[in-house]
Amino acid sequence: MRIRIDHATRYAYQGPTRFILQMLRLTPRSHEVQQVRSWSVETDVDARLRRSEDAFGNIVHALYTERPCEALTIRVSGEVHTSETDGVLKGVRERLSPLVFLRETPLTRPDAALIDFAESIGEGSDLERLHRLMGELNARMAFQVGATDAGHSAAEAFAQGEGVCQDYAQIFIACARRLTIPARYVSGHLWRADGQEEQEAGHAWAEAFVEGLGWVGFDPANGVCPTEAYVRVATGLDSLGASPIRGTSYGGGAETLDVRLTVRRVQQPQQQQQRQSPGLGW
Repeated sequence: MRIRIDHATRYAYQGPTRFILQMLRLTPRSHEVQQVRSWSVETDVDARLRRSEDAFGNIVHALYTERPCEALTIRVSGEVHTSETDGVLKGVRERLSPLVFLRETPLTRPDAALIDFAESIGEGSDLERLHRLMGELNARMAFQVGATDAGHSAAEAFAQGEGVCQDYAQIFIACARRLTIPARYVSGHLWRADGQEEQEAGHAWAEAFVEGLGWVGFDPANGVCPTEAYVRVATGLDSLGASPIRGTSYGGGAETLDVRLTVRRVQQPQQQQQRQSPGLGW
């Protein structure tokens, strides 16, 4: 599948800022499951963008403003060609041992209720338990925009019984780690089959390490493993580590935030479709 993503994040400030620093995890990597055909990150102010990689192998752009500004817009656009692998991640160069992803964080630390929920999943292979965990979590939680914010932990969202994809992912991660299965947070994008191209935010899901398979994706918010409709951008121990934009401003007073995101499927030209062999990507 060929997916086009256009994403604009605009910050408006009460007055001119003295300095803005943002860390951007907005750029996906190519691997066997997805090929980045084109990608750009731009701003509408005088700023420096320095590209690097973090400890998890995510592409990171450090943004530094050069002069005072009253507004800042970060624009991302590009196309990614994705493949179907039944949720199994392939061709990614891993920098860290899976054991790193057994580490608790404040956002994924389980309380008594989450521990009980994890232990209720029962016996079986790791893959069986992970699928059961995803199904039980999807049935138990209600998807509700605005029910939580970025600071809510897995335990807090689970106690509420409602949340968004970030909460589902972090609850899944907390429970998987309780079952001694390494798990990590994934931020990215999802093309919606219902035709809804304009979206309020990106998507989030989890990956767990299964012996013999490697890293496998699980999207408990939708109750499925990631398909070719998913574009994987960044990973971390929790949502903070894979946050698309994270930073601070000095001066300027209160700020307002506006996000515009479009995720759409791009149809291939007819001549390209005819040249493809059955079952093969281009």
